[in-house]
Amino acid sequence: MARRNPENPTPPFDAAQLFALAPQLRELLKGVSQVELEHFTMEIGDLDLFIPMTGTVASPATADAPGTVVQPPVKPTDLIRESYTKVTTDFPGRIREVRLGATKAEGGSRRHSITIGGATAPAYSDPARPPLHSPVISLDVFDMPVTLPRVLRENVADVIEDPAEWAKMNVQKFGADVVTVHLTSTDPLFRDASASAAVKTVESVLQAVDVPLIIGGCGDPRKDAEVFCAVAEMAEGERLLINSVTLDMAEAGILERVATAARDHGHAVLAFTGLDLNNAKELNRRLYEYIPPEQIVMDLTTVALGYGLEYSFTIHERARYAALMGDTELAHPTISAATNAWAAREAWMKMAPEYGSRQLRGPVWETVNALTLLLAGVDLFLMMHPAAVLTMREVIPRLPAVGNAHAGQIADWVGVRL
Repeated sequence: MARRNPENPTPPFDAAQLFALAPQLRELLKGVSQVELEHFTMEIGDLDLFIPMTGTVASPATADAPGTVVQPPVKPTDLIRESYTKVTTDFPGRIREVRLGATKAEGGSRRHSITIGGATAPAYSDPARPPLHSPVISLDVFDMPVTLPRVLRENVADVIEDPAEWAKMNVQKFGADVVTVHLTSTDPLFRDASASAAVKTVESVLQAVDVPLIIGGCGDPRKDAEVFCAVAEMAEGERLLINSVTLDMAEAGILERVATAARDHGHAVLAFTGLDLNNAKELNRRLYEYIPPEQIVMDLTTVALGYGLEYSFTIHERARYAALMGDTELAHPTISAATNAWAAREAWMKMAPEYGSRQLRGPVWETVNALTLLLAGVDLFLMMHPAAVLTMREVIPRLPAVGNAHAGQIADWVGVRL
């Protein structure tokens, strides 16, 4: 019941009095949506909460009648039927196609060439417009023994000393579409191997496998320029992908040297920038001065899961939409170094039991990195662990069928009980 407030001499009302006044109060409050009470206190035990129910209820005219029963809501027996009109968006832009590898008829020695790019719509957004060319997978090879997590090393321990045998295993055992040869030994701060030594390594891999090759440098702009030019000349006509050219090369005045060597000897270049579309556009503009756009692939950077993967996804997605909307400076196929997942300590470090086995954690980390950027439209993946590769092989063919489920199947799924 309401209590008397010491500052308000109005006598208190008991429950019976308030009930008797209910009809007058209802009439008085018609059309009123808000009431403010001053100097009011109430015992919590006197408070009644009323929650309106959906369904059939007693009408206001009979609400006070004794014995009135509120009818329970009627349980639906079927799904609400709604119509759906499919909307197809036609984009004015298109991703350029880039060919990697060359057959004998094309001037090289590969069993077949691979074409990436060609998208006319966001990745897997329309079952009627699947990717023109299915994404491809490249497996890594290093030209010298390198430090690898145990879960990676155990797969390559027998061939880690021989890049040609390593490449052969990647193709024959793990089904690589492409092989990436990392010329790590050329780093001036490491072994500082010569350009001629790098040429011999690439030549041995070309002889060992017949798939397209990606040639990676050491990251030092000047040394990479020297090595790339020598390799490009040796492998003329093989349509290698030179990995990579950067704005640092442009600032050092050596971008022209690498780009023209790639152009003159029939190779493609990978334009690498770090999560910045303005830099990607600038680097591409500079490359257009020396090499046709159809020989340029972009690496916008892949960041490991837990360290900024969502930002990598956003950058790739923005680039793809911009290109489809007509930005020709971003209309290039893209790659993802899914192997960057192994930079995350959670992928390989010994941790508490609840984090699970390192044997599984690492491959899962690489798989998630790859699958995430697959949905952003990446065309080529650099990978290492066979289990991650196997998962990608299983998922890629399924994605174009997404959206083709029958209505009955969807209804069954909605009504399932767990």
